[in-house]
Amino acid sequence: MNLAGRLAIVAGDRAVDVEVASGGAFSSDVHAAFGRWDELRRWAGSVRDADTEPVPEASVGPPSPRPSQVFAVGLNYRDHAAEGGVALPASPMIFTKFPASVAGPFDTIALPPGSVDFEAELVVVIGRRAYEVAEDDAWSHVAGLTVGQDISERQLQLQPPAPQQFSLAKSYPGFAPLGPVLVTPDELDDPDDLELGCALNGEEMQRARTSEMIFPVPRLVAYLSSILPLFPGDLIFTGTPSGIGWVRDPKRLLGEGDELVTWVVGIGTMRHSFRAARRPLAVAITEPE
Repeated sequence: MNLAGRLAIVAGDRAVDVEVASGGAFSSDVHAAFGRWDELRRWAGSVRDADTEPVPEASVGPPSPRPSQVFAVGLNYRDHAAEGGVALPASPMIFTKFPASVAGPFDTIALPPGSVDFEAELVVVIGRRAYEVAEDDAWSHVAGLTVGQDISERQLQLQPPAPQQFSLAKSYPGFAPLGPVLVTPDELDDPDDLELGCALNGEEMQRARTSEMIFPVPRLVAYLSSILPLFPGDLIFTGTPSGIGWVRDPKRLLGEGDELVTWVVGIGTMRHSFRAARRPLAVAITEPE
């Protein structure tokens, strides 16, 4: 866990400061932990009577705060492709979210002008450098799983000539929130079959299981690593199921004062509020035809 910018291990509603408990053997730097992930896991298994502290939500940051690369997968659930009237992809549809969009699990997010939508997702955090990794070995390169939202400004995303602005529309500050914790795959009964979803102002918008993915986590890691190296701390947003606001009739988009609650069972829950951005948009946004 990222607790006030320091690396911590969670035990229920309490946390252990890693640097303090290890006597300085491990740094408090959250991102640095991924470079020594195997060592850290072995040490964490031996922690017994370390001092703990409460976990206030306001102090919880993203479990991978400075990823080198942030990948995301489009159309990875059949029902999501169907609701958009799009054919199923033959291979993973990959785009990027820029690292500046990463935020914590309980932040207030500024809404730019346009049509801002929600997408509940399972997020993979890489723990070991992965290049040309086989599917059968993919999980061994995963540090853990966390909860995420691929927040998207649809008008910029679909601005002609599409998909030119796809990544920019998904990379405003706060548009890649994740957390609250990072759970190692061995802590889950079946890391390939997890329930996820989100609710907007108390009304459920999305609910599905990750076993419904077209391309599961091992396939995504193998596919991406067949093209370029994945580095410790890198993120993979694995896609969203049906229920997004843009395709609803009427549309159900995010507005000032809304509360968005996102969960993955067995990992945790994020809660975000929204305010209007205080800055002008650099380009004119028009409603796509």
